Amino acid sequence: MTHFPICARRRSILAAMALLAAGLPAAGRAADATRGADLFDNYCGECHTTRAGGGSRSAPNLFGLMGRRTGTVEGFAYSDANRAAGWVWSPETLDTYLAAPKTAMPGTVMKFQGVKDPAERADIIAFLATLHG
Repeated sequence: MTHFPICARRRSILAAMALLAAGLPAAGRAADATRGADLFDNYCGECHTTRAGGGSRSAPNLFGLMGRRTGTVEGFAYSDANRAAGWVWSPETLDTYLAAPKTAMPGTVMKFQGVKDPAERADIIAFLATLHG
């Protein structure tokens, strides 16, 4: 069998097809912060709060999360892994973390297994991005 190199355009098309097959949102799908608020309540609301000036529960308050360094909410007892990660929360870091927290940040004590659906993660991230003063 002869193997021919795949041109860049075809490689891009194949990559896009693979992403769609994996269930990722189609290009151009806008994230929905309103849906994200509902998803947040379902997935995250038991442990996290989101009110400005609100306290923490068993997990830190996420108001003002975007642009904040990991492990820095005053008075919350973070895991060593979270304090040491040194990440700055952004849509990209959140997407990686929310997909599989224990894989993204080995040593985290967060019990949540992750949000498998990329569209749901995008909506949750869009909601979190609205939480700023």
